[in-house]
Amino acid sequence: MCCRLLGVSSPGYYRYKNRPISRTQMRRQWLTGLIREVHTASRQTYGSRRVHAELTLGMGVRVSERLVAVLMSQASIVGLPGLPGLAKVKRLHGVATADDLVHRKFYRLSPNELWVTDITEHPTTWIPVIVATP
Repeated sequence: MCCRLLGVSSPGYYRYKNRPISRTQMRRQWLTGLIREVHTASRQTYGSRRVHAELTLGMGVRVSERLVAVLMSQASIVGLPGLPGLAKVKRLHGVATADDLVHRKFYRLSPNELWVTDITEHPTTWIPVIVATP
């Protein structure tokens, strides 16, 4: 009765309903699973940009940042909001950056197997102080 009301043939409906999943849809489901893994490993903090970086640089998966954002939105996966001033990164052209010596795998089985450090800059306002000496 629904097929008649919608103007769809019943064999066409069942052919559509029982068709196998497409390659694109299969890849999107696979990517969504990877995105969930990366997001869980980051303790639900990574947004689409960091998840994309982890997939492309850490795992070698070729995927666009836009597709990662769309799949995260469809799966209701969100990261923590970042600070607005820190979103823009100033890079010095021609200056080499350090290599990733641990290949983004920071988990170790025992203490003292891996030491890492981070340099974080905190922007402040510099106010000159004039000291008068008698």
